[in-house]
Amino acid sequence: MIPTTAGLAGLAISTDEFARRRRQLMKMAGPEAVLLVAAAPQRMRNADAAWPYRQDSDFHYLSGFPESDAVLAMLPGRQHGEAVLFCRERDREHERWHGPGIGTGQAVTTYGMDDAFPIEDIDDILPGMIEGRGRVYCHFGHEPAFDAQLLGWIRRLRQLRGGGVVPKEFVALGHLLHDLRLFKSRAELKLMRASAAIAVEAHLAAWRLAQPGGHEYEIEAELLGVIRRHGAVPAFAPTIAGGANACVMHYQSNRGPLREGELLLIDAGAEVDCYASDISRTFPPNGRYNREQRALYEVVLAAQLAAIDEVRPGRPFNASHNAAVRVLTVGLCELGLLKEGADEAIAAGSYRRFFAAKTGHWLGLDVHDVGDYRIDGQSRLLEPGMVLTVEPGLYVAVDDRSVAERWRGIGIRIEDDVAVTREGHEVLTAAMPKEPGQIEALLAGR
Repeated sequence: MIPTTAGLAGLAISTDEFARRRRQLMKMAGPEAVLLVAAAPQRMRNADAAWPYRQDSDFHYLSGFPESDAVLAMLPGRQHGEAVLFCRERDREHERWHGPGIGTGQAVTTYGMDDAFPIEDIDDILPGMIEGRGRVYCHFGHEPAFDAQLLGWIRRLRQLRGGGVVPKEFVALGHLLHDLRLFKSRAELKLMRASAAIAVEAHLAAWRLAQPGGHEYEIEAELLGVIRRHGAVPAFAPTIAGGANACVMHYQSNRGPLREGELLLIDAGAEVDCYASDISRTFPPNGRYNREQRALYEVVLAAQLAAIDEVRPGRPFNASHNAAVRVLTVGLCELGLLKEGADEAIAAGSYRRFFAAKTGHWLGLDVHDVGDYRIDGQSRLLEPGMVLTVEPGLYVAVDDRSVAERWRGIGIRIEDDVAVTREGHEVLTAAMPKEPGQIEALLAGR
């Protein structure tokens, strides 16, 4: 069921969950630490026109606070409250131009902060909070302006009469925080199911519109319109790739024509309360796969099903990729696009001419979400709560003279979002058709 805008509001992460995340992170950091996270700045598109604002994923994960010009300080053991937010105070003139703000009062009452101060006072207040702490956890190199501000606070402490007690260690925050983000809670999975449902509806609407003679940008407009009508936003700039454009892995021009007899690859997802979905499907706008298109499609589908079967607790992250590569390579050999045997093609890597990518990535607050893929040099084992994409594909370049002309310019990708469960896995995007016969039947009913 597609959630309504009101339903999306009901899916929001609770203030209790944000507080639990902060407490867990502070426990990991230890009592001598201070943890600092800055909100994403407002970014300008050009001149005085701003991009639509999107909060920093780490800041959102720990606070749910949606405004820029804010800094979250976490101070384990602080007597007056461990979670302190510096943010814009309510200002009538600012709100006249930009709409209602939140302010320090609501930061405490609505967003569950222990304490809040105006962002204008941060230079006077935060250095005193840092003094005496042994370690500072923060993101270095993300926002140069915040890096400079932090170094200024440290210099100020060193210049205090008698010498302030300056932290001795500066530690990258991602080492702790990103491992927490890798495991999704029940509330997070509800949001991801909602974003998946909206993305499915958007893809299906695009299918209904796509016909030979149309253009990629028309399909993009329909898809984005459905996402916005459901109160979501696009999780990333979509790929709408007709014909040989599908062989360009990150194609985003979305200007080309839809030609008779060619396929259309759509890679698009929705974002609900900052949580993303990511779906790819490849279908014939004229309603029928030709022989070569269907042959390659069935190889990719078999590879994806084999890869999804490897998504279960205890299996290495790369097991799904290895399974997909085996099925893809065997299929390429059987179709004659590779001349050697499958074992030889895998060992030599010659299959990469048609599949140069990996089979998936972590998914969550970021489309390519945080989390290590390897631990101590070995592929990470999957655990319940992790969510990843599974997206094998085959891409035959339009100028590849090593294969017969009938194969050239065909690009196919099939991508689903898969959550690891205690029993195995849940395909969050299972409502999106992918069997070729099912797709043709659906297109015939337009």
